[in-house]
Amino acid sequence: MRYFFEITYNGSGYAGWQSQANATGVQTVVEDALSKLFRTAVKIVGSGRTDTGVHCAQQFFHTDIERPFQPDDLIHRLNSFLPRDIAIRSIQKVKPKASARYDAIARSYEYHITTIKDPLLIGLALHYFKPVNIQTMNRAAALLRGEHDFECFSKVKTDVNHFLCNIKKATWKKEGSRLVFTITANRFLRGMVRAIVGTLLDVGTGKISVQDFQQIISSKDRKKAGANVDPHGLYLVQVKYPKSVFID
Repeated sequence: MRYFFEITYNGSGYAGWQSQANATGVQTVVEDALSKLFRTAVKIVGSGRTDTGVHCAQQFFHTDIERPFQPDDLIHRLNSFLPRDIAIRSIQKVKPKASARYDAIARSYEYHITTIKDPLLIGLALHYFKPVNIQTMNRAAALLRGEHDFECFSKVKTDVNHFLCNIKKATWKKEGSRLVFTITANRFLRGMVRAIVGTLLDVGTGKISVQDFQQIISSKDRKKAGANVDPHGLYLVQVKYPKSVFID
């Protein structure tokens, strides 16, 4: 049977989601834990990749398991095997050909900023001390909505077939000394959210205008966009699937 596992993790100690030869990815840690529990090699497929240092409130992966098990019992046992910065939240039975990666219809990220020095947010939010105009940043963020070519916000060396993404939501909100940027789309390019946030901060500080931001999107040129912000403020917060992939 195929199952979707819901996972959350603090990405500070990992080189992103994906297994790598010379660094530890979250995927490797989870595969090792599952393989020990089932005493056979277990491979998993995630709903997407997160970069080094990026956190995750909700991610999914799928795997096929032949032996019967009780989901609640497996969650407890698996969490006891996993390090304290990785946890499994749920396990759901899905159709045999369901894919955690390709069946996802929407993904949402948040980027967290603190405008004051806060020791309790070290590694969890970017400390950005320059004053910014939220209204102006939201005017620029509104230009992201819809389906566009976002090559200007993509890492230069990437293996995608196209740069089209359909963004459903892109908004900033202020909560006391914190700024939170939320963005939802059908797909994201490598480094895309961090590049968008860096460029929107340039808008917020007046370094560039809203019109400049529009021209950057049209240019499809990564060199014209702002710098990537640090990964530790970024969170994958939600992945959505059609109900049709699940088995009740």
